[in-house]
Amino acid sequence: MRSDSLEPHFNKITKAGYQKIKDEINALENSRPAKIKTLADARALGDLSENAEYSAAKRDLRHLESRLRFLRKELQYAKIYTPTDNDKVEVGKYVTVEFLDDQATETYQIVGTPEVDIDHGKISIASPIGAALLNHKTGETVTIQAPNLTYQVKIKAIKL
Repeated sequence: MRSDSLEPHFNKITKAGYQKIKDEINALENSRPAKIKTLADARALGDLSENAEYSAAKRDLRHLESRLRFLRKELQYAKIYTPTDNDKVEVGKYVTVEFLDDQATETYQIVGTPEVDIDHGKISIASPIGAALLNHKTGETVTIQAPNLTYQVKIKAIKL
């Protein structure tokens, strides 16, 4: 008998986010042979204890392998989520909110944790604001519990 706590936890992610991770994996895999050749060429230079090229090539290859392992694990536990056509905040939807303290408005796309990009308005369902907005509707006022403050936003619009 298997306990629910042993069931794997899948992270919701948009189709575009999933594809972006796959594209990065492909790019890294394509650059791998060149990194291996650079390492082999540096090794051929001789004394490895004082060979800066060898150390740098080895570090670069280790970083690439580590990033590949991380991204493959992200995909292993990712589940593409397709938002429904309703008026509820879900992964993949764009939400325009008004901050009630200063009446500023912002539009965010709600995304899974692997695809967060605050500079491009993509916030995670695990962030305080993303978690608070989830499943709310246009016109609702939502209280956000951030680590150092509490504030309210009003949902102005939700779009696919």
